Amino acid sequence: MLGMQTLYSQRFFENADSLHKPRLITVSTLTVTGWAGSMAGLHYVWYKDYPKSKFHFFNDSKEWLQMDKAGHFFTAYHISHKIAGAFRWSGLNRNLSCAIGAGVGFGYQLTLEFLDGQNAQWGFSWSDLAANSLGTAFYVAQELAFREQIFKPKFSFYPSKYAKYRPNTLGSNFAEQLFKDYNGQTYWISFSPFAFSKNERLPKWLCLSLGYSIDAKLHGDLNIYQAGGETFYAKRQFVLSLDIDVSKIPFKKKWPKVLLSPFNLIKIPFPAVIFTSDGVSGRWIYF
Repeated sequence: MLGMQTLYSQRFFENADSLHKPRLITVSTLTVTGWAGSMAGLHYVWYKDYPKSKFHFFNDSKEWLQMDKAGHFFTAYHISHKIAGAFRWSGLNRNLSCAIGAGVGFGYQLTLEFLDGQNAQWGFSWSDLAANSLGTAFYVAQELAFREQIFKPKFSFYPSKYAKYRPNTLGSNFAEQLFKDYNGQTYWISFSPFAFSKNERLPKWLCLSLGYSIDAKLHGDLNIYQAGGETFYAKRQFVLSLDIDVSKIPFKKKWPKVLLSPFNLIKIPFPAVIFTSDGVSGRWIYF
C-alpha cells in the first residue's frame, strides 16, 4: 500500500502523458475563477477607495526609476509561466500550453491597465503595457528557443529605512512596504553559467544573478527629496550575486522540487556586489 501511495504521489506531481480531463477542468476552472475573483477583490479592496473618471491615458514611464516596470515584467512572466505549467500538467502539449499561458499572463495584466484607465489618480499606461508584453515575451521566447526557462526572473525584499519618512506612499507596515517601497525591492535575472554544457558533473543548480534596485527614492517624480531634516538623492543600483535554481537540484523524486518551487520566484540570499553612481560596495548577505 505504501508503495502504491508513493507511486501515486510521484505521478500526481508529473505532467500527464495525454489529455487528463479532470486536471484540465480543474486548471481551467481555477484560472477563470482566480482571474475574475482577484479582479473583484482588487475593485473592492483597492480601486473603490479612489475617485473614478472617464477612460484616459497616463504617462508614468519616468516614475520610480522604472522599478514599477520591472514589477510588471516580473508579474507577467510568472503568470504566463505558471499558467502554462498548469495546463502542461493537465496533458496539453507544450505549444498549446505556452500559448494559453502567454494569453492569460498578458490578458490579466491588460485587465489591470483598463481598471487603471478608469481611475482618476492613474490611467492606462503604455509603458506598463510594454513591460507586461516584454515579460510575457521573455517566457515565450525561452520556451521556443530552449524548451525550458534558462533565465529566471526573481524577486527579493528587505525593509528599507525610507518608509518611515513617507509611510502613506511607501507603506506603514511590512505587508504594505513589500508592495510599495521600491527601495527595499530587487528584481533579478538568475541563470546557470553551465546551462548549455553537456558535462553532467557541473552544478547546473548554481546560478549567477543580476539584480536591479533603487536607493533613497522617496517620491515617484523627484530624485532629490527632503524629509525629516534630511536630503535624499535617489540612485539606481545594479547587483551581482549568486543564486540556486531548485528545479535543477538532482532530487530523486519530483515532490521536493514542487515544494521548493517558490524559490524559483524568490532570490535566495547570498553575498553581493553593488554598483551605483557612487562606486562599488558589497554586502556579506543581500536580501
